[in-house]
Amino acid sequence: MKATPRHALTFALPIALTLLASCSEPGGQPRPTPAPSAIPSPLPPPTPQADWRQTPLTPGDWQWGMVNGQSVARFAGGTLELRCDRRGGTITMLRSGSASGQIPVTIMTSALTRPLNGVARSAPVPAVAVTFPVRDPILDAMAFSRGRFAVEMAGLPTLYVPSWPEVSRVIEDCR
Repeated sequence: MKATPRHALTFALPIALTLLASCSEPGGQPRPTPAPSAIPSPLPPPTPQADWRQTPLTPGDWQWGMVNGQSVARFAGGTLELRCDRRGGTITMLRSGSASGQIPVTIMTSALTRPLNGVARSAPVPAVAVTFPVRDPILDAMAFSRGRFAVEMAGLPTLYVPSWPEVSRVIEDCR
């Protein structure tokens, strides 16, 4: 059967109308052109978390001496103290400040971080005490920490102290 031009139009017309109808909104209305979307501004860079190893050192110096037959290192006039009790085989760290009961304490060194419990003392001056056996690994970590170690105690400012020879002296005197 030979297709006539009228026969071809009969098949092509419905297809053309369908395609044309798909290009417009129902009701014959043209689609509105969408407004260009606003380019979102870039997010601000994340705030870097403070690294305790980059925090400035607490002002002060270590001083070592013998007090009542005990090797003692004091930082910043007694803000932090390491005291050897050779007979008891312990080293006590005292952090000056008022507190009561047991106090959460964290010591951070370049090699070790340790949560501890301190005990409030009221005499001879208000302080929080943490006592260690002389072979406790945290003592060596404090002595050999890369330039500094940190002492955090609930309710008191964190101390960022240099790991100077006075720290090692107390530890070695006690062993």
